[in-house]
Amino acid sequence: MPFLGPVLNTFVIMNGFWESPWLLIVFALGAAYLGAKVVEYIPFTRRIIERREASGG
Repeated sequence: MPFLGPVLNTFVIMNGFWESPWLLIVFALGAAYLGAKVVEYIPFTRRIIERREASGG
């Protein structure tokens, strides 16, 4: 498993960044924005959103 070493090393380095609450807030906002955009592009969820908007809800 030669790939496991660099991956674990990256997590250890990133651990120092995640201790800051500001970076967590920025990361959470970015993830929420990207999640909302992804939901719009998935055909199944797009149909659900369109039906909800068409019904006035």
